Amino acid sequence: MRILSGVLDSSSALLSGVVGSASAACARLGFSRVSFVRADPSSMPAPACKAAAATSSSAAADDGAQKPWLFVGLGNPGRMYKGTRHNVGFEMIDAIAEAEGISVSSKQFKAIVGKGLIGDVPVMLAKPQTFMNASGESVGQLVSYFKIPLNHLVVIYDDLDLPFAKLRLLPKGGHGGHNGMRSIIDHLKQSRNFPRLRIGIGRPSEEMGAISFVLGSFSNQEKEELEVTFQRGLQAVRIMVREGFNKSATFVNTPQPLEMLNR
Repeated sequence: MRILSGVLDSSSALLSGVVGSASAACARLGFSRVSFVRADPSSMPAPACKAAAATSSSAAADDGAQKPWLFVGLGNPGRMYKGTRHNVGFEMIDAIAEAEGISVSSKQFKAIVGKGLIGDVPVMLAKPQTFMNASGESVGQLVSYFKIPLNHLVVIYDDLDLPFAKLRLLPKGGHGGHNGMRSIIDHLKQSRNFPRLRIGIGRPSEEMGAISFVLGSFSNQEKEELEVTFQRGLQAVRIMVREGFNKSATFVNTPQPLEMLNR
């Protein structure tokens, strides 16, 4: 696992994630943007420009395998919300970051973000700090600035309508009453054409309202069960960036033996 650091050539960072001396010669820019945007060949020295053009041509034939991905986990910032059901999106991002050695610690566009590679594919992990209902303020800016294709934006969030610890991966859809998703759709000019990974948190009892339920903490037993869910979510993310969305969706949405027995 290689983490992007230092000064990157925008073309080489996007297409191969390789840090080298050529990147410093091509552009004196930080990782924060160039890893997700191709450099302007007219601004490069002639030899570097030719090299970048050759690399771009090679990558174009690679069926876009090196396009960057943005994974956004939804939740509320602050200690009082840590470990609550509504913050399960944050926890999924933390699980990915830990497994892939990506530090999610810098602040950009009202989010805590981390950038790195999964395999050879550049990825960004983000946890908006706007509070759930205004998540779109952060996500919209991240998508716009880093020029993320909407089919490479994956939003991860809690879902009351799914059984506890169950995952569902879809290529697009509405907000389903989730205010964080409602905000994101609003800030993407009403586009719903972006993938989402939903994590089931189940339904509250009749005595407990939905708000109290989603802002409540998981029991110790539920935390243990969620660890299995996070591992499955991690596998789904790895499949997605390496083999494509469809294979990942098949992996996530195909019932496992235990799920089939409980149907």
